[in-house]
Amino acid sequence: MSAQQLDAVIADIHACFGAWSPDTPLPQMRRDWDEVFGKVPCKVGARCEAIDIGGLPALKVSASNAAADRAILYLHGGGYVFGSPRSHRDLGEFLSQAAQAQVYMLDYRLAPEHPFPAAVDDATDAWRWLLAQGLQPGKLVIAGDSAGGGLTLATLLSIRDHRLPMPACAVTLSPWADLECSGETMVSNAAIDPMVGKDFTRQLANLYVTAGNSLRNPLASPLYGELSGLPPLLIQVGERETLLDDSRRVAARAKQAGVDVSLEIEPGQIHVFQIFANRLDEAVAAIERIGTFVRKHCG
Repeated sequence: MSAQQLDAVIADIHACFGAWSPDTPLPQMRRDWDEVFGKVPCKVGARCEAIDIGGLPALKVSASNAAADRAILYLHGGGYVFGSPRSHRDLGEFLSQAAQAQVYMLDYRLAPEHPFPAAVDDATDAWRWLLAQGLQPGKLVIAGDSAGGGLTLATLLSIRDHRLPMPACAVTLSPWADLECSGETMVSNAAIDPMVGKDFTRQLANLYVTAGNSLRNPLASPLYGELSGLPPLLIQVGERETLLDDSRRVAARAKQAGVDVSLEIEPGQIHVFQIFANRLDEAVAAIERIGTFVRKHCG
């Protein structure tokens, strides 16, 4: 690992998020979020097309080697409050190239304007839309990072419970699967995680899951759900994350439920390090492993 590469990434993270205060307006925070993650020039050069998915905006990303019949529904991170296809476009391009697949990056509704279960409803509707396009479930994948990783798992539960066809596999990057933030690494890794702190994360959880709903609802915190019947699952997470235990616990519970799970803990890495593939060699290697996983299960 290049310490210089990671140090430069962390410096940019601190420069952006360190300027936030309790008085920072939410629209400004959202602009800052998209700026820090979306400002990098893309190396892949994939085609990016704004599309409509059943009334929801999305970005369709197609690398030059992407197969027309293989697709990934991608659910971005951002604590259910931030993020967009813009912030994750570069990651989408790398994924499209590595998996040789079309990547549909859904711009699902955000809290607090649209609290739980809006994001799950949107992702489930997007899945229905993909199936309606004639794409075969055995060639489809659902993937996401952080909150989008938790949303990936929640969407799989929703798909199962609605008796819809399952995707060939799923990929979660640093999934936020426990909105109670009860994992031990929320405390033990607090000093070495430059992005995710327990207090702010709990604030985001309460913006998404409003009064009258439980933070342990499986469609909000899939860690507490019944995970049987899910497709093969790849989980990637950084060693120095406060959310590391979310990945460990989800992997353990999924295995107990009979799910084929692969858990990769990247030494020395931070939350959703894959989003910095333009700058981190380890991120490129991790995305290549995702591509191999997707191609294996999608044929």
